[in-house]
Amino acid sequence: MPAVSKGDGMRGLAVFISDIRNCKSKEAEIKRINKELANIRSKFKGDKALDGYSKKKYVCKLLFIFLLGHDIDFGHMEAVNLLSSNRYTEKQIGYLFISVLVNSNSELIRLINNAIKNDLASRNPTFMGLALHCIANVGSREMAEAFAGEIPKILVAGDTMDSVKQSAALCLLRLYRASPDLVPMGDWTSRVVHLLNDQHLGVVTAATSLVTTLAQKNPEEFKTSVSLAVSRLSRIVTSASTDLQDYTYYFVPAPWLSVKLLRLLQCYPPPEDPAVRGRLTECLETILNKAQEPPKSKKVQHSNAKNAVLFEAISLIIHHDSEPNLLVRACNQLGQFLQHRETNLRYLALESMCTLASSEFSHEAVKTHIDTVINALKTERDVSVRQRAVDLLYAMCDRSNAQQIVAEMLSYLETADYSIREEIVLKVAILAEKYAVDYTWYVDTILNLIRIAGDYVSEEVWYRVIQIVINRDDVQGYAAKTVFEALQAPACHENLVKVGGYILGEFGNLIAGDPRSSPLIQFNLLHSKFHLCSVPTRALLLSTYIKFVNLFPEVKTTIQDVLRSDSQLKNADVELQQRAVEYLRLSTVASTDILATVLEEMPPFPERESSILAKLKKKKGPSTVTDLEEAKRERSVDVNGGPEPAPASASAASTPSPSADLLGLGAAPPAPPGPPPSASGLLVDVFSDSASAVAPLAPGSEDNFARFVCKNNGVLFENQLLQIGLKSEFRQNLGRMFIFYGNKTSTQFLNFTPTLICTDDLQANLNLQTKPVDPTVDGGAQVQQVVNIECVSDFTEAPVLNIQFRYGGTFQNVSVKLPITLNKFFQPTEMASQDFFQRWKQLSNPQQEVQNIFKAKHPMDTEITKAKIIGFGSALLEEVDPNPANFVGAGIIHTKTTQIGCLLRLEPNLQAQMYRLTLRTSKDTVSQRLCDLLSEQF
Repeated sequence: MPAVSKGDGMRGLAVFISDIRNCKSKEAEIKRINKELANIRSKFKGDKALDGYSKKKYVCKLLFIFLLGHDIDFGHMEAVNLLSSNRYTEKQIGYLFISVLVNSNSELIRLINNAIKNDLASRNPTFMGLALHCIANVGSREMAEAFAGEIPKILVAGDTMDSVKQSAALCLLRLYRASPDLVPMGDWTSRVVHLLNDQHLGVVTAATSLVTTLAQKNPEEFKTSVSLAVSRLSRIVTSASTDLQDYTYYFVPAPWLSVKLLRLLQCYPPPEDPAVRGRLTECLETILNKAQEPPKSKKVQHSNAKNAVLFEAISLIIHHDSEPNLLVRACNQLGQFLQHRETNLRYLALESMCTLASSEFSHEAVKTHIDTVINALKTERDVSVRQRAVDLLYAMCDRSNAQQIVAEMLSYLETADYSIREEIVLKVAILAEKYAVDYTWYVDTILNLIRIAGDYVSEEVWYRVIQIVINRDDVQGYAAKTVFEALQAPACHENLVKVGGYILGEFGNLIAGDPRSSPLIQFNLLHSKFHLCSVPTRALLLSTYIKFVNLFPEVKTTIQDVLRSDSQLKNADVELQQRAVEYLRLSTVASTDILATVLEEMPPFPERESSILAKLKKKKGPSTVTDLEEAKRERSVDVNGGPEPAPASASAASTPSPSADLLGLGAAPPAPPGPPPSASGLLVDVFSDSASAVAPLAPGSEDNFARFVCKNNGVLFENQLLQIGLKSEFRQNLGRMFIFYGNKTSTQFLNFTPTLICTDDLQANLNLQTKPVDPTVDGGAQVQQVVNIECVSDFTEAPVLNIQFRYGGTFQNVSVKLPITLNKFFQPTEMASQDFFQRWKQLSNPQQEVQNIFKAKHPMDTEITKAKIIGFGSALLEEVDPNPANFVGAGIIHTKTTQIGCLLRLEPNLQAQMYRLTLRTSKDTVSQRLCDLLSEQF
């Protein structure tokens, strides 16, 4: 860097900074800054031309003022002028100002680009460095368009200095990350790879970062970098700390470059060339050997640098997964870190061992550390480390240690942090199912799981245990006996009641011979929980009762009495009422044979991927679960002894909902696409989502619509399954509406399709643009849809929102009116009394006025009336009407084609409880529509 001359000290800047620091209050600071800004502005506008030093000093002051948090709206041109200076410090300040204060949309960007081009062409390394730094700092698309073709030439040019090559490589990396489509691949790509062999390690470090990013997108073009990276890495790891003095960090030679090279090699499979592969293996062995050597320094920087290289080397070993010796050594090295006093090292060791556990070469080596991992689960203070310990136990689990690991997880679950309980529950359920040899152990484990953490046991878990019990005859009697005993506890979790109700309804006859679990005792036990349960659980228990009618005729009368009670037949919940009525009728009129046929035992479920595993994948993300499961699938079999089914597609629609999983609706293969069904195929049509007509408006839709005329936010529709909320904003003729769809149940909505329906007339006057929503809405989840609105001309109708979806196998179809009304495009207008009545007289034509006299529907409260007029969109004009009891308002309806002035007058008559509403606008249809809308509000 050029030496700074004595005159560059900028004493004026130092005095200004000192003055700012000495200010006793915020007001004093602002006063001093305003004084300085006025002085700088006068200097820039003065007749006398400023020299370079003065410009630099004043630009520096502006930059300092900006960094204090004040806006700067001048001085940009003076900063651009500094770029043409031949003095380093002046050019540096100019580039600094531009990097911080000039945005990509500035009118000066062309002048700035010309100055940068001149500096890049100057071949002055100092000026080229400043220009490259500015390009990288701004990093805009405009910069990429201007210089993406030029910078690669500078990077690979033979006469470019090393410092400029470093800057050029990092600048190109910045532009590629911001705008990859604007960086052209060409001849320079093969030449930039050879920079990995450059003598200057700074150039190699910058080039490695660039090549790694480029190789991730274009691996074929940069595959020659593998041999060069191995060669360079070999020279670094075999060198002594004194060989690379400028790049040795606390006795570790070039740690950052080593890490970058190891990361570059992870973009490719193991080298095919035996010589390169052997050299890479030597490098990795050397890194592992150095990790065993005593530290050369007690400083934390030494251990950090050394471990950074080690962990990246282990990541490469795991990535290649081809050298059993290296994998086992890596596992042993990580095992030493499991008891290290440094928390970060313990975390990283557990995380890396999770991946090692998926390798067939190192799985057994990982299992030797099971006691250490279990101890970490019990004693570790940091919750994130405990979570990694749970992940590792899950990864190392197989048939030999499944019962031990599941027992430890269940033990930890009682004191586990709330944030990870659901994940632990899912993992325990998966492991218990996958490695169950004795299915009585599996049933005990799941029931224990529900007892310990019932609130975190999702529907997928208890659905799955029911599927397995139904599919295995040898465990059905034990399951019925076990749930019967578990239900006798005074406090049972609702999930246990669900499992017990389902299993006893199917297999209660297997334990009915014992007088301690006679049919009546089973029924009384379940019914004692009935009043404590939620509606879905009560519905399930009613189904259990009708199953009991078939299984145990001796309790038929007792069950009929329950179904006949007012609490069932007159239940406020439609689902429970319908079940009670239908089940009572079925038990009364059906013969024994018909009952046996209708209520026969559930058939076995077809085998497919566990919905619990699908839920865990969704919770953890595909990258953290899928790879592990793929590897474990090779070493294990599923619950029925065959190979585990292939994982579901990443598509949300391919993961069956819990209810679909339980009922077996997801088992049938999709039908091949074909022509639409003919008129003779009406039975198929009935069950087709796409063929469903739009439902009529839901009850109460008109009332809810009217409530939104004077407000923009709130709940538009709600039933037992779905809640629809709105949040809207409007400005002039444009609007945006956020529609929130909430799933109130614990079951997924499938094929969720909201559609906006407009008549032809409405489409001509109102433009609506919607963004699609996810077709699957999880239980308890909420999805958002954005509607962009443009009012082209005045309109009277409102669009209809139709929502279609499947819930538990049942097709749902809901329609509501969407509250997009003409008054939403009102802009309030303030007026004096004289102006109001002058305009009122101008709108005196009969077709311009609409008047309505109507009875008040709500209490005539003055404040509520004012709020509704303001909410309607017009300005409320105070002290305009001679009668202070009257309300007057004014505003303008904005459409794309025109603007319509609107005046309104509302005259209340308290004695008669009546209103007279008068509206005058320049268009008769607008007057009528606004009058109709506003009249409904009072």
